[in-house]
Amino acid sequence: MNILKHKKMDVNTLIIILLVGLAAGILGGMVGIGGGIIIVPALVYFLGFSQFKAQGTSLAMLMFPVGILGVIQYYKQGYVDFRIVIVLALGFVLGSLLGSRLSLSLPQDLVKKLFAILMLLLGVKMLFFDKSPAKEAADHTESIHANP
Repeated sequence: MNILKHKKMDVNTLIIILLVGLAAGILGGMVGIGGGIIIVPALVYFLGFSQFKAQGTSLAMLMFPVGILGVIQYYKQGYVDFRIVIVLALGFVLGSLLGSRLSLSLPQDLVKKLFAILMLLLGVKMLFFDKSPAKEAADHTESIHANP
């Protein structure tokens, strides 16, 4: 079993994780997206997670009841940090409340267009502006989180 060891989480990292959870929750509440669309890219781009660690962490946040078997598989390979999962989930819960309230106050056509724009922007970013290869992100994550 390849369990990654982690240093103590600093305040900046905690704030980033909480904001990612909040943004994902708001967008989840507004347009029904969050985990794979927001959290995975944010963990890769802002915290240098490998793609697998970002996927495992996102799945762990949503694990009960739908993702538990997937979470177990990612956890066994060392790609789940439950400290991050808890902070993301807290932000996501609050964001979901705020996002759903906002969405329900807007015209349905506007919400649909906002969803489409977000999907386009994320797609363009991933296709043309992703300058950090997965290997570099994985190496960066392990060097940040490994205990000496």
